[in-house]
Amino acid sequence: MKKLCLSLLLWGSLLFAAVVVLLPPPADQPGQPVAAVGPALPGDWFYRQRAFPQGHIAQAAYRGALRARSRQLHQKASRSRPNEYDNSWQFAGPTNIGGRITDIEMPASRTDVIYAGTASGGIFKSVDQGHSWSAIFDEQPSLTIGDLAIAPSRESWLYAGTGEPNAGGGSLAYEGMGVFKSTDGGRSWQPLGLSHSGSIGKIVVHPRRPELVYVAAMGPLFAPGGERGVYRSTDGGANWQRVLHVSDSTGAIDLAIHPYQPDTLYAAMWERIRRPHRRQYGGATSGIYRSFDGGQSWEELTNGLPAAAAQKGRIGIAIAPSNPEILYAVYADAEGKLQGIYQSFNHGSSWIQRNSSGIIGVPFMWWFGKIFISPHNPRSVYVASLHLHHTQNGGHHWRQVFEGAHVDQHALYIHPLDSNLLVAGNDGGIYLSHDGGENLYKVKELPVTQFYTVEVDESQPVRLYGGTQDNGVNRSLSGSHNDWEAIYGGDGFVVLVDPTDPTYVYAESQYGLLGRSTDGGRSFVRATTGISGRRNWKTPVVFAPHDTRILYYGAERLYRSTNRAVSWQPISPDLSGGPGLNLVFGTITAIGLSPLNPEVIYAGTDDGHVWVSPDGGQSWNDISTGLPRRWVTSLLADPLHPQGVYVSFSGYRQHDHASHLYKSTDLGRNWTDISGNLPDVPVNECLKDPHDSTLYVATDVGVFFSENEGQHWELLGTGLPAVVISDLRLHAGSRKLVAATYGRSLYTYQLPALPTALPGLAAQGVRLFSPFGRGLRLYTPVGLHARLQGYSLQGNGGDILFEGYLQPGYHQFSLPGQARAGGLYLCRLQNLQTGSQLTQK
Repeated sequence: MKKLCLSLLLWGSLLFAAVVVLLPPPADQPGQPVAAVGPALPGDWFYRQRAFPQGHIAQAAYRGALRARSRQLHQKASRSRPNEYDNSWQFAGPTNIGGRITDIEMPASRTDVIYAGTASGGIFKSVDQGHSWSAIFDEQPSLTIGDLAIAPSRESWLYAGTGEPNAGGGSLAYEGMGVFKSTDGGRSWQPLGLSHSGSIGKIVVHPRRPELVYVAAMGPLFAPGGERGVYRSTDGGANWQRVLHVSDSTGAIDLAIHPYQPDTLYAAMWERIRRPHRRQYGGATSGIYRSFDGGQSWEELTNGLPAAAAQKGRIGIAIAPSNPEILYAVYADAEGKLQGIYQSFNHGSSWIQRNSSGIIGVPFMWWFGKIFISPHNPRSVYVASLHLHHTQNGGHHWRQVFEGAHVDQHALYIHPLDSNLLVAGNDGGIYLSHDGGENLYKVKELPVTQFYTVEVDESQPVRLYGGTQDNGVNRSLSGSHNDWEAIYGGDGFVVLVDPTDPTYVYAESQYGLLGRSTDGGRSFVRATTGISGRRNWKTPVVFAPHDTRILYYGAERLYRSTNRAVSWQPISPDLSGGPGLNLVFGTITAIGLSPLNPEVIYAGTDDGHVWVSPDGGQSWNDISTGLPRRWVTSLLADPLHPQGVYVSFSGYRQHDHASHLYKSTDLGRNWTDISGNLPDVPVNECLKDPHDSTLYVATDVGVFFSENEGQHWELLGTGLPAVVISDLRLHAGSRKLVAATYGRSLYTYQLPALPTALPGLAAQGVRLFSPFGRGLRLYTPVGLHARLQGYSLQGNGGDILFEGYLQPGYHQFSLPGQARAGGLYLCRLQNLQTGSQLTQK
């Protein structure tokens, strides 16, 4: 299949937000229909696994985990002698792929300074019009940003509202933690409260009084109440008063303030109800309100605006800076479709519906919902949708601008010093235009990509791969930060590079749409022949440790391919408790394969089942007894002990003692909680270093390690932002650990060097596997100068099968004829540097 350059991918009937792709994933469809539509799917998946089975996230526990992380960082900083686990994580890219931008602001007096708020990566600042960026919010407890505002009369004052108000995307799993303020351009911050506001839709500041600020708070997404509505502070955020409240399910999503008569305010209210099995994104209480007295009193504006509950969903509102009598509003209906564009010439007292036929609408307009007016021309208006649309005549005609940019538009700044200077933010990052959107270029130095997975080319560890939200599967062949390229489309998930032959690459998009490449990832063909049934948003696919021609794939049944994913056969019954509602549910979410015994296979599901097959999939035993009923995130077969296994879980404790990491030494018949002092936070991946038995776990608040099988855990390193760590990969040969972050791209950590006097081969994790077919398999986690010899006890022997340097990874060797003919045949591996040996029959 040739690589195609497409502007967007519409899967099904726009089941999810379109994304820029270089190669479309295979076009097969999962067997389970999905009720949710649009970009809520990744967010629902994030939320569902963390909320299962209670249906809600313990937000207080998450905040407690962040505090525990901060305490450990403080302890590291206060040590008089830092140890080898206190080193700094190193950023590994990419900076040129991008990620979701939620807001963009610039000082009105300068065209070189840009502030960018991101969905899950914090706030970035550029002082050279986007050529370089620095993170300025990393020390704060929440890196999910809803809106930013610069005080017009004091441009060093910056307000930040946390919590993304777009009701979709991965960042909805965790609410924001209120409003923050900087008085020095982002160098330092102070919290201002409203910590239970859920998400912030908009912040506006009085044009002459920087301490007078208004906040549109949406409230918690998955629960009623909270700090919801329009809030006002007259003392720079020290105290807040709620000045507009409509209902316990209706929040404020947008605000506009009159630039010359700032007691005149407009608020857009949005009725929004979200539960694990229900979504209502509109209703009778959605509407536009106006105040002429600085928020003391409000009236709803209805003349000419939609009236029926079904017509009123998310609303965006804007006031014309050059003629403040003129306002525009964009309405989505309760189902999410574009309802209409409206204009008022009399401060909102009456409205006229304008033409919107030129705007490409989608069934999830609640994902965008913003409208922008040029600072000098009230007839020049932009509407954010899948694409960015512009009218130059007050809404009579619309056309697309910023053509070629990534889809899903969330932010636009039109500079008052130059109305042709536009800075746009979308799900693919930031784009700049100097001619009103006709020509554009992408900012390529923003490290804000949301990764689900990471992979390392075992033979060339400088090559990094990863699956990302909105931006497909990407890779760098050089190890540089800014030369990453997309090789597979859709939302990127599992990517595998064959450690014995890197010309074989496997890449996956949402719901297990797997592709197979035989040319090193340059082109892909569909690789799901024989697979049917339910498949998770993130479907697990793994190599067999003893033979990378064999792969395993998890639907509701476990599938195996023995021909490098050309075809698949089921080897298990349905291992889940059956399908669920709304999202695809009742699926395998984790697979573990023993590197010591190819017959031992583990599988875990999203509904809390853990299984083992001791005989290569012929029979299955449920080993869930003693484990919590939580979403299984990873299964690790112990690389040093043939009956050992580790299992990790998502979720939070709900007045129970369930933990997130367990260990068994007897194939799952008995389990031991090894969470120790880990924070009460989801564990997303577990690894074990075969050299020294150190355990590493990726959690929602960082990477932790244990040197004593989980009795005590410590935060690994410094310099890693407080974002979700979604995946880990250990390249044993280079002693490098790679972390995938959901919002800040990839980071690496250089693990401590091995002792000069290395232990024996077996203690290092080197394994020889019994002959199968006509070959012998060998696994080494480190590079070795070695000799491999074969000996026949029938009198023939001394065959040298290999002598030289062995790269880390798996290797296959042919056996001589007498070994294939039968009889006892010994294979001996010798480390030529240390003399240590390993023998296998």
